[in-house]
Amino acid sequence: MSEEEQQITLVDEHGNEELYTVLFTFDSEDYGKSYMFLYPADAENDDEVDIQAYSYVPDADGNADEGQLNEIESEDEWKMVEEVLNTFLGEDDAE
Repeated sequence: MSEEEQQITLVDEHGNEELYTVLFTFDSEDYGKSYMFLYPADAENDDEVDIQAYSYVPDADGNADEGQLNEIESEDEWKMVEEVLNTFLGEDDAE
């Protein structure tokens, strides 16, 4: 793992811990939130990777890995997040 890669541990509703790698983070002025995209750390070279998105509140030092993750609930917010991810991945569906 390079120094630039951030990893975060998520705990599911059953108390199981899973390590994720942060794909990237971004801020939205429209929603006044920060967002993070994560994928399972053990899915390094898989063709299809399950990418998860969350809004987050960084800790007092501005670190995403120690802050609070929140589910994205609004449909409009999901659309914006998906557009950002598609742009990042280079998949422009608006052709």
